Amino acid sequence: MLAEYWPILLFIGVAVGLGVVLLVIGLLAGPSRPEAEKLSPYECGFEAFEDARMRFDVRYYLLAILFIIFDLEIAFLFPWAVVFTKIGFVSLVEMALFILLLVIGFAYVWKKGALEWE
Repeated sequence: MLAEYWPILLFIGVAVGLGVVLLVIGLLAGPSRPEAEKLSPYECGFEAFEDARMRFDVRYYLLAILFIIFDLEIAFLFPWAVVFTKIGFVSLVEMALFILLLVIGFAYVWKKGALEWE
């Protein structure tokens, strides 16, 4: 039984070993010149200019979350389309209900103005 898993275990062992070897080589051979500028806090392409408690605009994050939600939900259509001929009419009704709920949610988000940038 273990002989069947031997190629997988060997592959995992070689991958982990190669990763460790490359990390060690990078640590030993790479230059290490810490300077004040390298050690200073840096985020999003600009210097930190205020304290950590400054206010951020939430609209970007809200739009990103909405994109992820609707994008992932639409991804459920692909496996359904592949097996549609095998699962029949009940599946068509269920998917229509699913899409209807997505459209209602999208209309709600649109009406609330979550997609506006002004």
